[in-house]
Amino acid sequence: MAYVIGDNCIACGTCQSVCPVEAISEGEIYKINPDVCISCGSCASVCPSDAISEG
Repeated sequence: MAYVIGDNCIACGTCQSVCPVEAISEGEIYKINPDVCISCGSCASVCPSDAISEG
């Protein structure tokens, strides 16, 4: 199951830099493309605001 980014995202970009498949895009809050996400959990493990969880 793809990961999702919640409203407590602080848009720091840490998750985007660790995504091995470039599934995360910038915005007011970052977004994960579920069609590209491989559910590796790399993004969730580095998120400083715990905004990323399995969707």
